[in-house]
Amino acid sequence: MKKEKHRLKTGFRAEQRGTFCCANCGETVAIHGAGTEHRNHCPWCLYSLHLDNEPGDREADCGAVMEPVSVWVRRNGEWALIHRCRSCGALSSNRIAADDNSALLLSLAAKPLASPPFPLDRWR
Repeated sequence: MKKEKHRLKTGFRAEQRGTFCCANCGETVAIHGAGTEHRNHCPWCLYSLHLDNEPGDREADCGAVMEPVSVWVRRNGEWALIHRCRSCGALSSNRIAADDNSALLLSLAAKPLASPPFPLDRWR
């Protein structure tokens, strides 16, 4: 029952029509176009939902908001987002799309440089 309530609340039926409403910023997002046929995150704020255990299966019981925490570069040079679930802490990787917010992507990429795990004033 929890999963069905979540799907109705987050626009799962709308997703079947090719759009969904972002649970973080409220924008309406098209799942097709911009170089992808299966968009699962918002191109404006880059947030996603924890709906899958395996890509596309829609079997996750969690359903919480997934925050973009980093980016990584695949072997072929393609960038992907790393999302962390705000509820259960699960991590997932999602391909970026051509219309994703470039400034936010660069901000995520630069975050480790701006906040290194060691004190900069002692680095010589």
